[in-house]
Amino acid sequence: MTSCQTQYLLMLLLSVGVSAVEVQRPRGVPLSKRQFYEEGKPFTCLDGSRTIPFDRVNDDYCDCKDGSDEPGTAACPNGSFHCTNAGFRPGFIPSSRINDGICDCCDTTDEYNSGAACQNTCRELGRKERESLQKMAEITKEGFLLKQQLIQDAKRGLEEKKAKQADIQIGKKDLEAKVEALRTVKETAEQPEKEAKERHLKAWEEQKAVIQMEKDKAKMAEVLSELDDDADGSVSVAELLSHSELDPDSDGSFTEAEAQGLLGGVDKVDSVAFESVWNNIKEKYTSEANTETPAEVETPGEEIKEPPSDNESEQYPEEDIPEEEEEDDEEDEEEDQDDGDYKQSPPPTQTPDKKEDDDEGTMPPFDQETQNLIDAAQIARDAFDEAERALREVDDQVKNLEKEISFDFGPNAEFAYLYSQCYELSTSEYIYRLCPFNRMSQKPKFGGSETNLGSWGHWAGPEDNIYSLMKYEHGTGCWQGPNRSTTIKLTCGKETVVTSVSEPSRCEYLLEFISPAICQEPPSLDAALHGHEEL
Repeated sequence: MTSCQTQYLLMLLLSVGVSAVEVQRPRGVPLSKRQFYEEGKPFTCLDGSRTIPFDRVNDDYCDCKDGSDEPGTAACPNGSFHCTNAGFRPGFIPSSRINDGICDCCDTTDEYNSGAACQNTCRELGRKERESLQKMAEITKEGFLLKQQLIQDAKRGLEEKKAKQADIQIGKKDLEAKVEALRTVKETAEQPEKEAKERHLKAWEEQKAVIQMEKDKAKMAEVLSELDDDADGSVSVAELLSHSELDPDSDGSFTEAEAQGLLGGVDKVDSVAFESVWNNIKEKYTSEANTETPAEVETPGEEIKEPPSDNESEQYPEEDIPEEEEEDDEEDEEEDQDDGDYKQSPPPTQTPDKKEDDDEGTMPPFDQETQNLIDAAQIARDAFDEAERALREVDDQVKNLEKEISFDFGPNAEFAYLYSQCYELSTSEYIYRLCPFNRMSQKPKFGGSETNLGSWGHWAGPEDNIYSLMKYEHGTGCWQGPNRSTTIKLTCGKETVVTSVSEPSRCEYLLEFISPAICQEPPSLDAALHGHEEL
């Protein structure tokens, strides 16, 4: 039975039990133990340790080890006194408080021989408690009615989700078929695109080979002209020896024999035969035009005059540039960087991958036929990507629905209304945020980052009321301590609200949470009377 049920039952007991007849028994004995105290018969200590004459009960001398022979006196240190408290709640006090001059029982029965001026306040206390319990009972009743509505809403919501899930599954199958069809269209369009690109590339490679060959021939003719010192249209051993970089073994000594070897074993080759020689020397050959000339020797007393610079800032040494100019330069650099981020040229019509090639130039644009194939393939790719993205979104919807449908929202899904909701409590320092079935967090009220106090773990109440507690685990780790965690204690109420947060143990938080979903059905009058004990 929950606390709300117990309190409601107690209210009923009080309302019908105030006028009940008090059964006679020794002072300080509860009705539940009346049968052990029969006047005129020997009394056996409740622990069974010994039996004594009945006239030794409440004789102000402790005979039983458990103190059961002195329920109405202070003789036994371990005894207890039963307060009847007619009109209010019965209860027990330690026997040491009997006749101590302080009124502990509202019916004053604990001070029967002390002379203390006690007043019987049981009826007034009972009246106030009945009023309080009446309010709580009304809240419980209204909360339970709200819970029934929540259950009905959850039932309809579950049916709607299952229907939506079925519709999505049907749509998913259609979308899967669409994706496969568009995949085929895409692959069909990409094949001629690929072939056309390969043809274009092949033609470009062939064109580059022709260009390279022509450049190579022109270079060979240029070298032949450079080597042919006597302009007889041929290259001799002597002429070849003028280029020491052609030394085959690079030993620093370029001999006639080595030069003759480069010429194919002869002393001289004509322009036709020079082609085979060129293939052997072109990697090492250094053009005479690239040979650096010695720098002119400066005449003493003469100064080399630098041409005037267009950049006025160069008039100053680097360290003497005025601060304003330095700041302007920095701002200009930042603006240039910003321009690089935002002022990008729009993408042009698709062209081949442009590989800078100093010798052959860049690949020419695709011809119109190839470009048309590329455009068609891109349209097919875009359509396929769009359909595939839509399918992924549908998959996510299915997963989310399956997760929500399979979630444990209570015996009748009464807690389902909390899903995807969040509730906050603001204190002097923090804002606490509870998102049921998701996470619990804490954020400083006046700035700072959010701290995770735990993610949804499981229901953690006792076996007979498992849905009374929620456990959130694996939050942000404490400094040199465990990960934070939060226990949510649910109590019955008409509203859904966080009422308090505390930290009973380091890094372990306790949150009080009111919800109608936890309200239980109030007991009937018959059930209350069935458990009623006379005073």
